[in-house]
Amino acid sequence: MASPLRFDGRVVLVTGAGGGLGRAYALAFAERGALVVVNDLGGDFKGVGKGSSAADKVVEEIRRRGGKAVANYDSVEAGEKLVKTALDTFGRIDVVVNNAGILRDRSFSRISDEDWDIIQRVHLRGSFQVTRAAWDHMKKQNYGRIIMTASASGIYGNFGQANYSAAKLGLLGLANTLVIEGRKNNIHCNTIAPNAGSRMTETVMPEDLVEALKPEYVAPLVLWLCHESCEENGGLFEVGAGWIGKLRWERTLGAIVRKRNQPMTPEAVRDNWVKICDFSNASKPKSIQESTGGIIEVLHKIDSEGISQNHTGQVASADASGFAGVVGHKLPSFSSSYTELQCIMYALGVGASVKNPKDLKFVYEGSADFSCLPTFGVIVAQKSLMSGGLAEVPGLSINFAKVLHGEQYLELYKPLPRSGELKCEAVIADILDKGSGIVIVMDVYSYSGKELICYNQFSVFVVGSGGFGGKRTSEKLKAAVAVPSRPPDAVLRDTTSLNQAALYRLSGDSNPLHIDPSFASIAGFEKPILHGLCTFGFSARHVLQQFADNDVSRFKAIKVRFAKPVYPGQTLQTEMWKEGNRIHFQTKVQETGDIVISNAYVDLVPTSGVSAQTPSEGGALQSALVFGEIGRRLKDVGREVVKKVNAVFEWHITKNGNVAAKWMELTISFSVSSLLPANAIDLKNGSGEVYQGPAKGSADTTITISDEDFMEVVLGKLNPQNAFFSGRLKARGNIMLSQKLQMILKDYAKL
Repeated sequence: MASPLRFDGRVVLVTGAGGGLGRAYALAFAERGALVVVNDLGGDFKGVGKGSSAADKVVEEIRRRGGKAVANYDSVEAGEKLVKTALDTFGRIDVVVNNAGILRDRSFSRISDEDWDIIQRVHLRGSFQVTRAAWDHMKKQNYGRIIMTASASGIYGNFGQANYSAAKLGLLGLANTLVIEGRKNNIHCNTIAPNAGSRMTETVMPEDLVEALKPEYVAPLVLWLCHESCEENGGLFEVGAGWIGKLRWERTLGAIVRKRNQPMTPEAVRDNWVKICDFSNASKPKSIQESTGGIIEVLHKIDSEGISQNHTGQVASADASGFAGVVGHKLPSFSSSYTELQCIMYALGVGASVKNPKDLKFVYEGSADFSCLPTFGVIVAQKSLMSGGLAEVPGLSINFAKVLHGEQYLELYKPLPRSGELKCEAVIADILDKGSGIVIVMDVYSYSGKELICYNQFSVFVVGSGGFGGKRTSEKLKAAVAVPSRPPDAVLRDTTSLNQAALYRLSGDSNPLHIDPSFASIAGFEKPILHGLCTFGFSARHVLQQFADNDVSRFKAIKVRFAKPVYPGQTLQTEMWKEGNRIHFQTKVQETGDIVISNAYVDLVPTSGVSAQTPSEGGALQSALVFGEIGRRLKDVGREVVKKVNAVFEWHITKNGNVAAKWMELTISFSVSSLLPANAIDLKNGSGEVYQGPAKGSADTTITISDEDFMEVVLGKLNPQNAFFSGRLKARGNIMLSQKLQMILKDYAKL
């Protein structure tokens, strides 16, 4: 049997503890070792009068039973005095049970200002004052338990109790916010709606029912919710007569009542009323993020249908003068440099793992076909958002605390280099008015020299800045596409790590929302959430693995719409549909079934039919083209390569079992010929050299491979390590230096 719940050393303040529920709570806490502050003003149930006897009797009762307690006779409106009694007597405050209350029942038409105000002061303001006085002490000790006492009248309403109902439901709203703000400091707040017999309920319950609903049947719930081992936080419970039930909000799926190119009308609401009120398959939002997230998804659906702006009686003009001059504004250009290590860090951040042998090429720079994941292209470009450049745009006056990443498009024009420096140019392509907010469409172009490597389009939704009468759609915005209605062709799953967000943020997105529990609480999340672009990377990796065998050269473009947040530790499930070279997909959280990425696709480059050409009758070697190109490249980058490699490689290229050419790379020295015995690549001296013939001096590494296999390696069709272990590639000398050849064959050979 589990050990009994104890409160030894805990200091508990119970308001309105001179009788009824409060007395039952105070006695129960004291019986289990708590140090109790018994507060009671001593007036009647209408709030009239004052005295010390009610609190004193309960304190005396506790002491007779061997417990420890102290009385307090102040009004809960003087919350500081109640908490001071706890601190002065016991040195701390751990639990606050807001129980004090009075009644001034009147039908709505007969409620006086005084009857209204005193109920709000005692119930709502009093609970606020007492809790606020204890709050900072609880934060400092990183512990606190708070109970708010609502009522069935507040939840459902009750004749003659409009003032009481309003105050009691107000306490639930107060509690919901304290849950969010207190979570980071281990302060829990729960709300109860008790049914119990007391001097207050005598006015609304029959005498025999009052007798049956004993306060002792409510106290056990309060004690459990206030115990340090209870993890419940933010709950609302009805309790009475030995029964306890938990309540939650429920919402219908609702209906979109706006029609294509027509204003929204009351008639449309009427015609959809049954659907609006249908609780079949209802959702159960648990936070403001889940609530507003659904609205944002509706906006996406409406936009995809080309529906006009939301106006009840008329269509707004297309005057977007509020953002005149913003569209077309170019942000200051910037450079993004990265190394192989950063490519690896990103790959690990989006779930690549040595558990999957095919992922080795993304996490090990020594892999023969080491590659940068295509979606690393967003990391290169994201400085345009992370640096706060949008805040400097003239005329773009928005609240950046309300910015959400709505959609993302990325297109590659060639595989990303394994390391390098790209120059990025960003421009605001368009501003869209969504009524409840605006969408900023920003294009970012990334260049290597003058060559365009990749293009990103960020679509960010700014809550609360819309309604200026601007356009709702744009031909500049890369369109999201709905997934097919048939079952998916493939499904892949990956469970994210609890450290996934902490790992991903090392790639450059340092928003504290993804790491700091206190910041996440302020934003309304129960804990830090995963970056949307991290989920984006997981999904793209699944598509690349399933339909392109991890061949990054086949990746062309990706478009996604972010729908809901993901928490680290949840399992991502990517559902994929193949239609030609376009792979449609959506991503779900397996545990909840929530779609977190919707209307998404990846475009792949068709499988290349180009293979190594057959040597001409004159005996020319295909490898000669590669070595020749390496030699030309070294004229520009040789000294840099020499610093990285510092070795001489001698290549023996065979044809039909005979040495057809020898090349040297020295740093790189290389040579090719069907007549000479060797080729050399000198990457050790000067700016490097590639020449035909044996090494001028001693070679650090000598490699023998057929012309055909050499081309298979260069084209990525043959893994050099596999070739070595199978005997198709032979090496002698310092074999480990051969790993450095990747930068030659991968970065500097242009076939």
